[in-house]
Amino acid sequence: MGAFDGEHAVVVGAGVAGSAAARVLVAEGATVRVSESSPERPGAAELRAEGIEVADGGHTLEHLDGATIVVPSPGVPPHAEILTWARERGLRVWGELELGARLARVPYLAVTGTNGKTTTTGMLAACLRAAGLDAVACGNIGRAFPTTAREHHDVLVVEASSFQLATQESFRPRVSVLLNLAPDHLDWHGSFEAYAAAKARIFARQGPGDVHVGNRDDEGAAAVSRSAPCEVRWFTTGEPSAQDAGVRDGRLVAAWSGADLGRVSIDTQGMRADAAACLAAAHAFGIADEAVAEAISTFRPEPHRGESVLTVEGVRFVDNSKATNPHASIAAVGDGDHVVLIAGGDAKGVDLSPLGSLAPRLSGVVAIGAAAGQIRSVFEGGVVVRDATSIEEATRIAFEMAPSGGTVLLAPACASWDMFADYAERGERFAAAARALQKEGART
Repeated sequence: MGAFDGEHAVVVGAGVAGSAAARVLVAEGATVRVSESSPERPGAAELRAEGIEVADGGHTLEHLDGATIVVPSPGVPPHAEILTWARERGLRVWGELELGARLARVPYLAVTGTNGKTTTTGMLAACLRAAGLDAVACGNIGRAFPTTAREHHDVLVVEASSFQLATQESFRPRVSVLLNLAPDHLDWHGSFEAYAAAKARIFARQGPGDVHVGNRDDEGAAAVSRSAPCEVRWFTTGEPSAQDAGVRDGRLVAAWSGADLGRVSIDTQGMRADAAACLAAAHAFGIADEAVAEAISTFRPEPHRGESVLTVEGVRFVDNSKATNPHASIAAVGDGDHVVLIAGGDAKGVDLSPLGSLAPRLSGVVAIGAAAGQIRSVFEGGVVVRDATSIEEATRIAFEMAPSGGTVLLAPACASWDMFADYAERGERFAAAARALQKEGART
């Protein structure tokens, strides 16, 4: 018997997440139709070859005929017309987290927040593995939660985006984490209040025996965390109190045991926060401090999240292309100085003015993409801002602006879609441009 026997599912979108959902639904007994807006989505042919119906070239009302559930891909906004039609017909709308929650046979932990989700999810899975568990990171991190839920593991760690959380009803992690909260994806959610409400759904189904982990340092996120209907524990990047996980003199500290767990593998402000959150969550799941210390000392984040590319004539190039909102860019600059910031792109409806707080630590700014004008306005009169029409030009200009011993930082505070396929392409082209400068030799 499959978990979805008798269901007639319409999956909206034939991308990576939609294709994974379609395959899981078929494997669990459902009849599946995929509704795709693009006429040439690469995954459509593969689904058809597997016997799955794909209706492409644009969503129509007829695509919902016979449906009992509708499963939107994470990027499909709640106000999309096909979802409006589904609700008007009284159809259940289930996202990826809902499917995974209905299939999960082992405990799972979940991580959300505006920034740091992927790093913390991966680090937390590493801590669980260091304790001897077969733990897998999945969800928004790249491996679909429903697919992974059907496999045989001891525990799962799920990265949950606001998109995914907005369409779940049954998702109940043993431990949930809200890392931080700042305006992002407002073009999708419609308002910051709706975005925050989606994040809060990570603990909506938790109860006795479950734990939520909140951030003492982030006032907005802490206010949301206090409403969790279960035990709440905390992390901080400062001196820990009570049962907190915290940081003392740059070293991770567990207040419950007094243990000094050492420094994280990459000692930045953002990584220290992620590690403290990870320590609190791992402890809530019953993992010993020693396993956490072992994992955080060797863990390396995914690419484009603050990695040093190379140093050219005393100038360091750092790729944080994944910093796609102001909060992430501010964290990427951290406590550094003599930084030349490359910023701009698709602002996603987010106010970029918080970036102005970085002015005292910047040696210059290079503005790119659709939001270049907004970037100039933010720093007008405070920092020298130059424009560039490509990431290659931006990298060269930033190099010329940077003092010896300084840093050229790609932390755009915006999405990449106006100029690139994704943030990875943006970061890779930045790194290639930096390497080209190294080959060319001395600055002009």
